[in-house]
Amino acid sequence: MSDYQIRLLEESETRAAHTVFLGSMHNAPASDESWELGSRGYPTQRCFGAFRAGRIVGSAQSFPSTMAVPGGAVLPLAAVSRVGVRADHTRRGVLTELMRAQLRQIRELGEPLASLHASESVIYGRFGYGVACRGRTVEVEASRGRPVPPLPGVGEVRILDTEELATELPRIYERIGLHRPGMMSRPRGWWLMQLERRLALKERIIAIVHSGPDGDDGYALYETTMVDAAPDRQDRRIDVFDMHGVSLGVVLGLWRFLLGADLVRSVRAWLRPLDEPVELILPNRGDCRTANLEDETWLRLVDVPTALAARTYGVAEPVVLEVHDRFLPENSGRYRVGKDGVERTDAPADLELPVDALAMLFLGDLPASQLAATGKLVPHEPAALERADRLFSTARSPHSGTFF
Repeated sequence: MSDYQIRLLEESETRAAHTVFLGSMHNAPASDESWELGSRGYPTQRCFGAFRAGRIVGSAQSFPSTMAVPGGAVLPLAAVSRVGVRADHTRRGVLTELMRAQLRQIRELGEPLASLHASESVIYGRFGYGVACRGRTVEVEASRGRPVPPLPGVGEVRILDTEELATELPRIYERIGLHRPGMMSRPRGWWLMQLERRLALKERIIAIVHSGPDGDDGYALYETTMVDAAPDRQDRRIDVFDMHGVSLGVVLGLWRFLLGADLVRSVRAWLRPLDEPVELILPNRGDCRTANLEDETWLRLVDVPTALAARTYGVAEPVVLEVHDRFLPENSGRYRVGKDGVERTDAPADLELPVDALAMLFLGDLPASQLAATGKLVPHEPAALERADRLFSTARSPHSGTFF
């Protein structure tokens, strides 16, 4: 690494860094129009580049956000993306040094959490990231003459005009709020990159909005895809890529509307929460299948004591966790975790784990007993596993629902 330099990018270097990132994903450079909108989401002061002989060969960027943790607290979050190294410079420690510089900056900025979506699951564990949320891709056969029964509650669904999407959807998302562990805020730059850029490129995107007694309280954003139904005809599939509501009832109301659409063979929704029971609203549960179960959010506890102290815990006697963090050694140590709070301690450890396994436990996605059974956590006091399961459990499975 002695002939590489890791530093923050100048404004004039950000597009070249983005091209390096796209190339690492085997994609072509962004068009002028796509770059004009997509470049606004990542502040230059958070964009790192790796340079060799004056040429950019690696990139790691982030933007500021917030994330809800169990109990309802919302913590500052670094949303990490555009991470990549040119294929002719990999396996030389470039990514490691990019991650090291970025994590140091995130900690200095006072953001106790960082998250990302991993292109390959083998990459980020060594930097302290662990899978904290998972999602399932659900495909449901449309009603085909068997309408979904009415659901409890009062509400109606309308389709937005295309010109309303850029103003109405951010407003509704803000109103819905971060009510589930793992949900994150969406700054203006996110909407520019993920929605307005696509609208400017004339992509066909459709949005429906659910309204209840108190106003707009949920939405679904989707595309339609032609699928072969028979040699002599085609049907459409609705592909949902963004759906949120203030309650489960609202989300299921959106599902019911989509499943009743004419000329639609199926509805496919990407990375839905694990506890979203679409099957229960169908006349035939067999019309719903899980097409895929995937990692959704990779989480990094950048400031372990701050993150642990921010969430709430179940009713159980405390456990002492011994945490190891190679990249940020100031996080390493023992923490007594209980329903009354968190504190550093010199007491003997009940459970020992690396910081990436702590991320898997933190939002409530996996219990400590499962992590121990797979070797990701070492129990020094076996009875502590049951206590940790109760302490870290959550009423709802964690889910972000925001891709970046």
